[in-house]
Amino acid sequence: MKKIIAVDGPAGAGKSTVSKIVAARLGYTYIDTGAMYRAVALKVLLTKKSVEDVTRDIEIKLDEAGKIFLDGRDVTKEIRTPEVSRGASDVAKFGIVRKKLTELQREMAAHGSVIMDGRDIGTQVLPNADLKIFLTASVEERARRRFEELKEKNFSADFEQIKKEISLRDKQDSEREIAPLAQAEDAILLDSTALSIEQVVEEILRLAR
Repeated sequence: MKKIIAVDGPAGAGKSTVSKIVAARLGYTYIDTGAMYRAVALKVLLTKKSVEDVTRDIEIKLDEAGKIFLDGRDVTKEIRTPEVSRGASDVAKFGIVRKKLTELQREMAAHGSVIMDGRDIGTQVLPNADLKIFLTASVEERARRRFEELKEKNFSADFEQIKKEISLRDKQDSEREIAPLAQAEDAILLDSTALSIEQVVEEILRLAR
């Protein structure tokens, strides 16, 4: 059984959804690194301070239930707004942020079996992971999923605008100088465009076993 599972991929590919389910079925700890970057973005938005100033004294914790705490406060719902999502991609460009969060992520993964998802887990954070998955889907399908998610949460949503934002996010994540989004050489490509959540989960479980 694989003990450390890294799941990378572009925005909207379903990484968090399937990783959470896989973790529950295997009894692993789930670590949502995207939520950590969102927490940094939220603090920048709330304090109006520079990314450097925010990062120096920030405290981010994840509990076993998947809740995320920013400086001791539960911000699980606050970090899921479209504004914070856009901000997360911006703060991820900063070396000081990536260094700080990578250290935290490696520390979290040092104890027990974990499944961690993000953009650079297999290439940068956990290069020695036992199993690496690169989960992707077409831009249209990822936009559709994000559109449905926002509508369910009662956020105003425009499909074409979401599609443009996802394409831009892909470009930014892939072209940034520090830890760009990329499939690790030893990662298994899993395209979820035509797959259900359960089918993706079952495939990752099969690979893990």
